[in-house]
Amino acid sequence: MLRKEKTHYHKLKDSLAHRHEDIRKKVWDKHSVQLTDIANNAKQVAMGSVGGLMLLTSPANNIAVLPDHQVIDEVQAIDLDKNVFFISDLSESLPDDVRPLTVAEEKKITELLTTHYSIPVYAEKDGKRLNRSYGYIGAEQHLARYPGDTMDTHFDNPEDAAKYWSSGMAPGLGAWGYFVPGGQKMTDQDVQREKYYIAVQTFLSPNFKEKISEYRDFYKFKKMLVVNPDNGKAVVAVIGDAGPAQWTGKSLGGSPEVMKYLERVDGKAKGAVLYFFVDDPDDTIPLGPIEAPVPVASN
Repeated sequence: MLRKEKTHYHKLKDSLAHRHEDIRKKVWDKHSVQLTDIANNAKQVAMGSVGGLMLLTSPANNIAVLPDHQVIDEVQAIDLDKNVFFISDLSESLPDDVRPLTVAEEKKITELLTTHYSIPVYAEKDGKRLNRSYGYIGAEQHLARYPGDTMDTHFDNPEDAAKYWSSGMAPGLGAWGYFVPGGQKMTDQDVQREKYYIAVQTFLSPNFKEKISEYRDFYKFKKMLVVNPDNGKAVVAVIGDAGPAQWTGKSLGGSPEVMKYLERVDGKAKGAVLYFFVDDPDDTIPLGPIEAPVPVASN
C-alpha cells in the first residue's frame, strides 16, 4: 500500500507542532512552575500557551513578568499556529476533488467550523438544504438596493469606490427584488446585506419545485458562513440572489466585497469555498468578515 505524500499544510503543521513543544518546555524549565490546570488539558497545552503565559506572568506567583514584546510575539505565533492547524484539519476533511460532500463529511466539517469560529453552522436547516455545500464560486456584480441606485450612489466613501467600482452594477435585480422597497428608508442592515451577499442555486434544492413559494421565502436573506479552505478566511453573508446556471461549472456567486476578502478569483483560476447555514434566530451575528475569537484566559 502506497503511503500518501504529506501536503504542504501537513508538513507545516508538523513543524509548528514541534516548535510549540519546544516553546512549552523552555517556558516550564525557565520558571519551574507546575501548571496543573493546563496539564490536565493536553489539547490546550499542545495548541497554545496563552493561559500558561498568563499564569506564569502573574504577580501573585512572584515570578518575573515577561517583556511585553515577548508576550505579544507568543500570542501572535499561537494565533498563526491555530489558523494553520485549522486549515490543515479542513484539508484532511475535504475530498480531493470539488464535489458534493457526503453527510458524514458535512458533519465533520460543520463541527470544525462551529468550533473554530464559535458560531453554529449547519448543512440543513428546517428540513431544507442546498444541492451542495462545497463548490466553485464566481464573481457577481453589485446589486441595486433601491429604485434609482446607480454606481454613482452606491458607495459611502471614495476608498470603497476605488476598490469595487470596476465590478459594475448588475443589469437586473436580485432574486427578491430591491433590498429596500420603494419609499422606504435604507438602513445599515440593507447596506450590509447587499455588500455581503451570495447567489446560490436555490432552484436545485431537493423538493424545490414542489414547494417553490415556501423555499423562496425560506432562502430570502438567509445567513450563511462562506469559507475559503485554502486560507481560512471566512465571511458571514446573506443569500441575496439565485444562481449561477449549472452550465457555468460554478455552484455559487459572491459579491465583489465577498470575493475580495476571501481572496477568490473568477475565470480559469476559480477556487472552491465551503458554505453552510448560520443558526442566528435573534440576528446577533453581524455580516461581513469573521475571525476565530481570541481565547480568554481564566483567572
